[in-house]
Amino acid sequence: MGSWAFIAGFVVFMLAWALLNLSAKSWDPYPFILLNLFLSMLAGMQGAILLIAAKRQDAIAAALAQHDFDTNTAAKAEIEELMEINRQQIVMLHELREVLGRQGAQSTGASPDPDTTSSSPTSQPSA
Repeated sequence: MGSWAFIAGFVVFMLAWALLNLSAKSWDPYPFILLNLFLSMLAGMQGAILLIAAKRQDAIAAALAQHDFDTNTAAKAEIEELMEINRQQIVMLHELREVLGRQGAQSTGASPDPDTTSSSPTSQPSA
């Protein structure tokens, strides 16, 4: 019901009905009461069809929204997991710097670098 072909067919049908019923042997004389009845039924059905189409569109929109929500939830979980791995790597990097700083100080006999020993393992570098 929502295409140009339907509209064209409907207009052709209405014109054919009127032309055939204006002839001498008509089954629905001039005020076209039978045609009016059919058009009223069509209007009633059209309302129901529009409601059905709207419900279907709402169901599709709800399914898309649910899919977006599920995708976003999964992405958030992945990001949180990656952030935790990043935090662990930062801690390991700080520990490694401390170990290397101590080893370098032991091999040269100098005191360890204050920058490598004073940094806390939980602090994150500024970007």
